[in-house]
Amino acid sequence: MSALTVFYALLFYAAAGILVAGVLARCWRYARTPQPLKIPIPPAPTTRRGVALRMIAEVTLFRSLFHSNKWIWLFGWVFHAALLVVLLRHLRYFTEPVWLWVDLIQPLGLYAAFALLAGLAGLWARRFLVDRVRYISSASDHLMLALLVAIAASGLAMKYVAHTDIVALKAFFLGLMAFDWQPLPADAPLLIHLTLVALLMIVFPVSKLMHAPGVFFSPSLNQVDDARERRHLAGWSARLTQPGATRGH
Repeated sequence: MSALTVFYALLFYAAAGILVAGVLARCWRYARTPQPLKIPIPPAPTTRRGVALRMIAEVTLFRSLFHSNKWIWLFGWVFHAALLVVLLRHLRYFTEPVWLWVDLIQPLGLYAAFALLAGLAGLWARRFLVDRVRYISSASDHLMLALLVAIAASGLAMKYVAHTDIVALKAFFLGLMAFDWQPLPADAPLLIHLTLVALLMIVFPVSKLMHAPGVFFSPSLNQVDDARERRHLAGWSARLTQPGATRGH
């Protein structure tokens, strides 16, 4: 077993652990954050079913962004849709035999990779060309976009510049899942790609990319607009109104 294989095996075990633990910890914190006020963005649904439908529209179609800015919506939606296709395409490296629908989307995934880069380019250009966005953009915003661009570019390089042994690559990841390590190809584009992916997994829980699960905890989207029909109480304030509750002076 080469030192390279051992290093990347341990790297991905650590990255996966940090990703899962970090995301769960942040989601737990989001879930425990008090919501003392009713602040759904109007026009807001008045039923739980309406909230669910609204959330689906926000997550899949970016409805609010569409009404706010059509150009940002276009680049943002293209990027996220292409990213989803690319991620689903990569399932072929973690399944044996490959599921039929994963096999069917393989050609589409190649086009999605270019669409992903185009969407990222538009979103990154916005941070330079729009004055108010440039003013609030921090170094971390640019670094995260650069990381995503580098991941996409290195992935395309393995397809169109320097081919790698994808059979051996799949054996490596299947071996990681079964704790039966297999040799990892030592191609430079592949190693760059894997290093960047592992880095993204590590920084994901502490980055703005946490908006992906965080949107489901947003009170402006997940609250029912029933403030006039029902008194809203946060958990801590509800306990204060219970009989026998003590109040500080």
